[in-house]
This record gives sequence, C-alpha cells and structure tokens, in this order.
Amino acid sequence: MPRTHKFLPRLFVDAPLAAGGELELEPGQVNHLITVLRRRQGDRCVLFNGSDGAFLAELTAVGKKSARVTLIEQSAPQTPQPDLWFGFAPIKRLDYQVQKATEMGAGVLQPVITRNVQSPRIRTDKVRANVIEAAQQCEVIAVPAVAEPIRLEALIADWRQSQGERVLVFCDEESASSSPLDAVAVHEGRSLGLLIGPEGGFTAEEREVLLAQDFVCPISLGPRILRADTATVAALAIIQAVAGDW
Repeated sequence: MPRTHKFLPRLFVDAPLAAGGELELEPGQVNHLITVLRRRQGDRCVLFNGSDGAFLAELTAVGKKSARVTLIEQSAPQTPQPDLWFGFAPIKRLDYQVQKATEMGAGVLQPVITRNVQSPRIRTDKVRANVIEAAQQCEVIAVPAVAEPIRLEALIADWRQSQGERVLVFCDEESASSSPLDAVAVHEGRSLGLLIGPEGGFTAEEREVLLAQDFVCPISLGPRILRADTATVAALAIIQAVAGDW
C-alpha cells in the first residue's frame, strides 16, 4: 500500500469493491469517521474486504448518522491468505491474543476447547470483530478466517482428514529447554499449524495424546513459564522467522 495512505483511516466492509463504486457505511463506521475522527465530505479513507484488495475512497455524502463513499482506485492488490493455522484455547485476554495472531500472519484462527479452559463458551462474532480491528490497524488485507470452536479430542482425531500433511507445532511447557528454532527448521517448506493451550496448561492426559501423534512437533519456549498470550507471540515469531513468510 502506498505510504502516502498510511495516515488514512482503514475500514473493513462486507461488500464487493471496484473503482467507481459507491457504498453506504455502517453506523459504527460513520460514528468512527465522522464523530471520533472528525472527517468531512471530501476526506479520504481506505476500504478493504479481504478479497478485492484495498481501495482508496472519498467521502461524497455525509449526514448526521450516514455517510457514503466513492471508490477511486485500488491502492493495493489482494494478498493471498496466509497458510498458517493457529489453534488456541480461549483465555481471559482473548482480544489481545487474537489481534496479535492476526498481525503476525495467521490465516485461520481455530478456538480449541481443552479441559482447563476457564471460559468454554466463546463468541466467534466477537473474535471476528477483534480480527477486523487488528486488520484495520495493521494494514492486513487478507483477513484471517475464524472457525467454530472444536474440542481438542475431535481436533486430533480429524487432523489428517481436515489438514492433510500439515505439521502441528505444540508448545510443550514440560519439555526440556532446547532450541525451538532447530525444531521448527526441520519442517521448513511444509504447511504449519500452532497450538497454544489455556492459562492452566494442558492436562497430563492431553499432553500425552498430543505427543503420541506423528504430525505433532513439540517445541520448548525456554526455561520460563510463559502466559498463553505471551507464548502466542513468541511461538508465531519463531515460526514466521524460521519457516514462515518473514
């Protein structure tokens, strides 16, 4: 995206985008642009929908509770969906975890229900809202998909059928401290997934089942126990730097 557009507001819209098209913004977007950011008719913004790239747009009609934009030109082509699967047990700071995964290039976000999850009920619409917020702030054009929650046992049983030869990187807090870079580098060039557990960690039984799978790659994140949201950032950085798109 042109750096001249870096200070323009970015909005995700659920509509097709093409030069010359017109769109009515949603009430929340109108409030953000007009009330919060004090944009006026003639000001510009950037719109994206996750499939048509990013478009420079101009506010052409502004009312008290409504606003219309006209699409001027494509400012960035659509990027492909990242081939990085991210599975996570819901935690208290779920918004932070989801936003960081979006920023760092996850293509699919999969809530995974484990035995130590404190809040097994998860609103995927709220997760989606956090994904969009992060994408708007960080110039992400390929918006990650948000899958419906699945129990860990079902995820493991269905892995080969749903994920094929994808390798599942498992952050094992009980493994001896060793280089995670070396462990991940072995799988460079293959599709990867990452699984992060809940605040209380995986149970002994869950860990045993994970380690028994031939598609699981256990890694250590060092001698210290990391919070789940911290482990998410650390592990994604390792994967992207060693075998991802960094």
